[in-house]
Amino acid sequence: MIAGLKGVIDGLGDDHAVIDVGGVCYLVFCSVRTMRALGAVGEAVKLLIETHVREDHIHLFGFASEEERRWFGLLQSVQGVGARLALGILSALSPDEIAAAIAARDRSSLTRASGVGAKLAARITNELKDKVADIALAAAPVDPAQAGVDGGPGRDAVSALVNLGYRPAEALAAVAVARAGDQDADVGGLIRAGLKELGR
Repeated sequence: MIAGLKGVIDGLGDDHAVIDVGGVCYLVFCSVRTMRALGAVGEAVKLLIETHVREDHIHLFGFASEEERRWFGLLQSVQGVGARLALGILSALSPDEIAAAIAARDRSSLTRASGVGAKLAARITNELKDKVADIALAAAPVDPAQAGVDGGPGRDAVSALVNLGYRPAEALAAVAVARAGDQDADVGGLIRAGLKELGR
């Protein structure tokens, strides 16, 4: 199983790169975001790789960041999302934008990706809402009970909801929705809106 490639860019296409590793060239499918991060032909490159083995083919998918590779796998855990569609979603939205859309249940943002309709966007938000909150909390540089959607009011609002007995994942999602509704809300406003969201 190939987990990464380090070599020289031998060729570039709209959705793929050809990487020369010691004289062996690998065709790697990439998101638009990763393609933009690559250099020009002849430049050195290092990509994280997901290898997909099927009866009739072996496909390599490359990523410039571990976060993008993680989301590639998460998206495919949703029924109806294959490798190519997951790559398309990552081309339309950054990992942070996907996480924010799911946490805020913003289905319309997900439909910006080609091939994602309203029903599939709803399925993605429903099936990944807990996972996205857990990822955000796990990535936070502070204790999960104190983690939030951002610094300042968002973090404090999440902390307050956790102290009231809500799970961190629930609190994070609720505050994300509250922030989406009012970007300038203070801690009190976020707590009230978060409680309203949790009470639905």
